[in-house]
Amino acid sequence: MHYVLTINQRDSREVGDLTADLLRALRHLPTVVPFQRSVGDEVQGVVDAAPTAVDAALRAIRHRRWHVGIGVGGLTPPVPERIIDAEGYGLVYARRAVNRARKTGERIPLAVEGPDGEIAAEAEAVLRLLGQIVYTRTDAEWAVLDLMTPGARGQQKYVAQELGITTQAVSRAVVRSHWLEEWATRPAAARLLDLTSGPASLPAASLAY
Repeated sequence: MHYVLTINQRDSREVGDLTADLLRALRHLPTVVPFQRSVGDEVQGVVDAAPTAVDAALRAIRHRRWHVGIGVGGLTPPVPERIIDAEGYGLVYARRAVNRARKTGERIPLAVEGPDGEIAAEAEAVLRLLGQIVYTRTDAEWAVLDLMTPGARGQQKYVAQELGITTQAVSRAVVRSHWLEEWATRPAAARLLDLTSGPASLPAASLAY
């Protein structure tokens, strides 16, 4: 199963083309087709793991400049290196999703499309909640969070030393930013994205009930 992300800029006429900045933010993620400029101020990429799709979407939302569309669906083989050469339902779903994301107004500009529309809507709802958490963080909170590793213990003292602040300040930033809640919820968002592909993606044992 593939997850196609189509991400286009919200306000390029006001702030200029920020595509290069987004590509830098996404460059270390594992991909099937690397994130690249597709046309104008739009970035597209393909991943084969739902958690990676969640990560990519939230990285884009963090920068507050992007509409994010996630399409759950396959690509026509052979999968090319360039996104402009790719074909398949995943691209169609991603285009539909980003077009809807552009119409969200003041809400988090993210949408999900796939074969199971009901579950896609559930995945979208959870991702928008996560997006709201990420979108509203301050620069000071990000300075702390960018040094944190999910699941690691005893790291707040290290972060405090790196930033020259107290461990209490680090702790307050973690609590205010809902960082633990975000990472606890990411697997649920990924699971819903995975299920958006429809019953065919479920194990045979699951289909027997």
